[in-house]
Amino acid sequence: MTAYELGPVVAERRVECVAGDGTRTEVVIRFGAPHPDPLSPHDDWCCPHQVLGLGDEAVGASFGVDSLQALLLSVHRVRLELAERAARAAVDLDWLGLADLGLTVEPPTRP
Repeated sequence: MTAYELGPVVAERRVECVAGDGTRTEVVIRFGAPHPDPLSPHDDWCCPHQVLGLGDEAVGASFGVDSLQALLLSVHRVRLELAERAARAAVDLDWLGLADLGLTVEPPTRP
């Protein structure tokens, strides 16, 4: 697995993790600033992200052809990871009562 650095945090969301017994803990989602991917031969971009308080806290990343696509795909990936981690831990996650934690971003589909 490649190690990424989060760098400057440009966005953060705090959600509640609710266990079966009602215990509540905080989960913090952080997004680093998108930046050019130094390993890309095509000038692609990278957007790092990190989830704290729900399992693995390693920094991950998503990639896109520009900074906005990298950021949007990073948000999408984190939403999927949170759903998987919550299911594995048998907990519920809550942010303003929204099922998708307000992280709904759908990647474009090709015709």
